[in-house]
Amino acid sequence: MYERIQLVLDLMNDTFGSKPASGTQFRQEHDSMGVVDVPLDALWGAQTQRAVDNFPISNLKLSRPMIWALAAIKAEAAKANQTLGVIAQDMAEAIYLAANQVSEGRFDEHFPIDVFQTGSGTSSNMNMNEVIAHLASKTLGRDVSPNDHVNASQSSNDVFPTAIHIAAAREARKGLLPALEELRSALQQKAEEFASVVKAGRTHLMDATPITLGQEFSGYAAAIGLGIERILSVLPRVSEVPLGGTAVGTGLNAPPHFAELVVEGIAQKTGLPIREAKNHFEAQGARDALVELSGALKTVAISLYKLANDLRLMSSGPMCGLREIHLPDLQPGSSIMPGKVNPVLPEAVCQVVARVIGDDATVSFGGAAGTLELNVMLPVIALALIESITLLSSVSSTLASKCILGIEADVDRCRTYALSSPSIATSLNPYLGYETVARLVKRSLAEGKDLRSLVLEEHLLSVEEIDKALDVMAMTKGGILR
Repeated sequence: MYERIQLVLDLMNDTFGSKPASGTQFRQEHDSMGVVDVPLDALWGAQTQRAVDNFPISNLKLSRPMIWALAAIKAEAAKANQTLGVIAQDMAEAIYLAANQVSEGRFDEHFPIDVFQTGSGTSSNMNMNEVIAHLASKTLGRDVSPNDHVNASQSSNDVFPTAIHIAAAREARKGLLPALEELRSALQQKAEEFASVVKAGRTHLMDATPITLGQEFSGYAAAIGLGIERILSVLPRVSEVPLGGTAVGTGLNAPPHFAELVVEGIAQKTGLPIREAKNHFEAQGARDALVELSGALKTVAISLYKLANDLRLMSSGPMCGLREIHLPDLQPGSSIMPGKVNPVLPEAVCQVVARVIGDDATVSFGGAAGTLELNVMLPVIALALIESITLLSSVSSTLASKCILGIEADVDRCRTYALSSPSIATSLNPYLGYETVARLVKRSLAEGKDLRSLVLEEHLLSVEEIDKALDVMAMTKGGILR
């Protein structure tokens, strides 16, 4: 029995990567709890190793944007601590150099801790402190302490949430907003191209009065534009960070002006309007701005879902669907049906939307977990929020370049549908009244005759009047056709 238990444990260790490879050499590191064996070539120290051993949960690691943000904070903190006389100049310079190297992505493999860890992000903050301290010690030629020097004037409780805010704001600015603008521009271009393509409108998936394909695409473009506005409106609140509050918001162990100097340096480095929180107790205990940003991301995702599903419907066919538009053929659509091509990019969009909605639920649940002076769901909030931003950025740009710009309209089919829709009879209401028109529509459907012929047959309107009333393009401009 004991052999079976050991086999299961060995398999778990192999699966989650918590067991070092055979032949790995170790060095001994210590922390306040004692001595820990750490792989010889690892840049991290004892606290990181404890976290690696304690959290063999998902194999999901800290994202690149979060590594960048944490390293950027440490770099600017070193400068501020030197200015304020907390650490010596040569040590500050060594820490600053090491932190910048980390922010550039040179040592990402030395951040092995699972995302599902201590809720404050202390493990990852200490991972960053230990890696930078290790690099700085080599440069300086003497020991640099992860806690006393790299983490000077800071706490995980203000550093880690600050990193989330900075990473989210930076990724939204440099990735998501340009991608959404690219998509909005592509949709607007198609709106103008399709301005004269009249088609049947549809409500409840049933025939409705005419619309132009350009008007439909203008609606999609406007929805993305509103999404851009929503994200821009929340970024100032996301850019307000808790740095300087240290453990509980009081700022204990942080000298005056520390946070101000760090925030100013990060703002200059990123071009973002990063600023210190007005109230550190709100900033420490709540993550409401991140919840708000996640809500804006979800709204953008919902807009994308409508767009993607409409594209799928309008391109359905090629013989038994609507076939109003043709999407670019990107790849074979079936392993068994030759010649079949599917709307693969709209389908990818729909799957991204599902993930973003799930991420928003995670961020919302995590945001609600602020208890007294600290939220202890920070790593999973970071995971979900950064993932949503990244996914929406990638899929929006891809949809624009590989799908939207290549869409072609079937002009004749669109016009045929517009002329075939019984709902064009709506324009006869001002002439004949609702009940008379309803009777004509029912007769048209029952007898298979067009409305124009029936109106003329019953001598209800003149040829000139009926042709004016049934001008489908004129119907798309609104107003009464008299």
